[in-house]
Amino acid sequence: MPRAPPPRPSEDARLAAYKPGVDVARSRRRREDRLLAVRRSNRDAGLFKRRRDEPTPTPIPPARAATPSSQADDVPTTTTATSPPSSAPSSPPSSPPAESVPPTAADSELEGLSEMVEKVWSDDTTSQLEATVQFRRLLSDEKNPTVIKIIRADVLPRFSDFLSRHEHPQLQMEAAWVLTNIAASDYTLLVAECGAVPRLVELLESANANIRHQAIWALGNIAADVPTCREIVLDHGAVTPLLAQFREGMKVPVLRTATWALSNLCFGKLPAEVQVKPILDIISQLIHSVDEKILGDACWALCYICDGVSDGIQHVLDAGACPQLVNLLMHASANILLPVITVLVRISSGDDAQVQVLVENDILNYLAPLLARNYPKSIKKQACLIVSNISTGSKDNIQAVIDADVISPLIFLLKTSEKDIKEEAAWAISNAASGGSNDQIQYLVSRGCLEPLCNVLTYQDADLVYACLEGLQNILQAGAVGKQGQGSTVNPYAQFILECGGLDKLEDLQEVDNDAIYKLVMKLLEGYWDEEVSDDDPNLPTSNDSAETVETASEDAAQPTEPSASPNESE
Repeated sequence: MPRAPPPRPSEDARLAAYKPGVDVARSRRRREDRLLAVRRSNRDAGLFKRRRDEPTPTPIPPARAATPSSQADDVPTTTTATSPPSSAPSSPPSSPPAESVPPTAADSELEGLSEMVEKVWSDDTTSQLEATVQFRRLLSDEKNPTVIKIIRADVLPRFSDFLSRHEHPQLQMEAAWVLTNIAASDYTLLVAECGAVPRLVELLESANANIRHQAIWALGNIAADVPTCREIVLDHGAVTPLLAQFREGMKVPVLRTATWALSNLCFGKLPAEVQVKPILDIISQLIHSVDEKILGDACWALCYICDGVSDGIQHVLDAGACPQLVNLLMHASANILLPVITVLVRISSGDDAQVQVLVENDILNYLAPLLARNYPKSIKKQACLIVSNISTGSKDNIQAVIDADVISPLIFLLKTSEKDIKEEAAWAISNAASGGSNDQIQYLVSRGCLEPLCNVLTYQDADLVYACLEGLQNILQAGAVGKQGQGSTVNPYAQFILECGGLDKLEDLQEVDNDAIYKLVMKLLEGYWDEEVSDDDPNLPTSNDSAETVETASEDAAQPTEPSASPNESE
C-alpha cells in the first residue's frame, strides 16, 4: 500500500523549521541542566559526619573504630568521604533472649544519668571531668541510642563552657569529644546554637595538638549538617585557622580530618568574604597525596568550589589543578575516580576556553579506557557527559574526540548499555554529528552511528530526541553533498536510515506534542524522502542493490579524504 504523505505545515512554519546550524547557547544550557542533576545525585557522596568511637584496649583496633585516647595521631572512623554513606542502619547481630542479656557498662552509666548531670554542673573540676568522660563513653557507642536523653538533660551549654577552660586541657578535650559525637547525630543544630562554635574555632589555635585535632573534627561534623550549621561555622571565621593547620610534618590522621572538614566547609555557596585562593593553594597540593582519604576529600572540595564560588571553575584552573585531575583518571580506586570525574564534568560545562584546557591536557585519551572497560556505571555516565560537552564545541574539538578513538566505545555503549548510559552516549554522538564536518560525519557513519541514533528517536527525553534530529540533519546534509560530488542520485545516508527503520521512527514523531521536534521532522521528511510514496516503488533500489550501496558507502567512509579525520585506518 502507498505510504500516506505527511501533513503539510504552512509555508511560514516550513521556513521557521530551517536553522543555520546547531544552537550552541541552547546546547550549553542543556548540558548545564544535565550537570545539575549529576551534582545533586553526587553531592552526598563526599559529605557526611563522623563519630569518634571509644578507644579499644586491644592492641589491634577493629576495622571501624578510632583507637586513640589522647594521642595526637587520633584516627577518624574508617568511613571515608569519597563514598556515600548507607541510608539504612546496619542490622545488629542476633542476640540471646532479653532476660539472658547482661547489663552493659553503658546501661549502668545511663541509669546514673542524673548523678552525671549533677557532677557536670558542680563546681568541682574533678567531678566535672569524671562526668564528662562518662558522657563521652556513652556517646562513643554508636549502637547506644542515648543522645536524645543526654540532650534532654540540658548539658550542652555546660560542655560548651568547658571548651573555654584553658587551665584544664583534658576537660577541654573531653568536652570537645562529647560535642563531636553529638554533632554526628541528628541534633547537630543544637550543638551549633549552644555557643560551642566560636569556642571550637578558638581551640584551633590551642597549643595542644590533641585539642586542635578534636576541634577540627567537631567543626567538620557541624559543617556537614544543614546549610544553617555550615553558615554558623563560616560566620565565626573557621576557614583561616583551619587552613593554618596544614603545615609541614602534619601527621596523616590529622591531615585526613582537616581535609575532610575543609571539604565540608566548601560545600554550598561560600560567602564573599571567604578568600578562595588560600583554600585552593592548599587543595592543589592535597590532590597529589598518596593517601586515598585525603585525596578523595580534596577532590570533593574542588568540586564544591566549582559550584559554590563565582567563577569557581576559573579559580580551579588558575590554581593549576587540571593536569593532576586528568592524571587521576588513571587511579585504580572508584572512590577517587568519582570525585575526580565529577570535577572534570563541572569544568567541561564551562565556557569554550575552559573546555579547551581539558582538551589541551589530553583528557580524551584518558577517557577512552573508562568508556571501553568495566568501570562503574556512574563513572561511564560522567565520562560520556564530558565527551558530550567537548563535542558541543568546535570542529577541532570533534576532531580531537575522533583522534582519541572515543567514538567506537561510545557507539558500543549506545547499542548495548543500560538506558541511562545510552542516553549520555547518545548526547555525545548527537553533538558530534550536529557540529561535525563532512569528513567527520563520514567517519561517524563508518563506525556505525546511524542505526543507534535512529533508535534514540523513540526515547521520551524531548531534548535528547531533538539533539539526535539535529545530528541526523547534519548527517543527511553531508550525504547530499557526497551524492552531488559523486554524480549519484541516491543519498546513501538517507537510504540507510530508510532501511534500518529510521524513516518510520521519523514519521511517528509527527504525532509528538512538541512543536520544535515536529518542525525539524517535517524538514527532514520533505527534504530527503518527499518522493518516497510506496514500499514497492519501481524506482526504489532492490534489497540487494541497497545493501551494495550501503556497503560501498561504509567502505568509502572508513577512508576519509583527509587522513587526519580517521586515526584508525590501520584497524
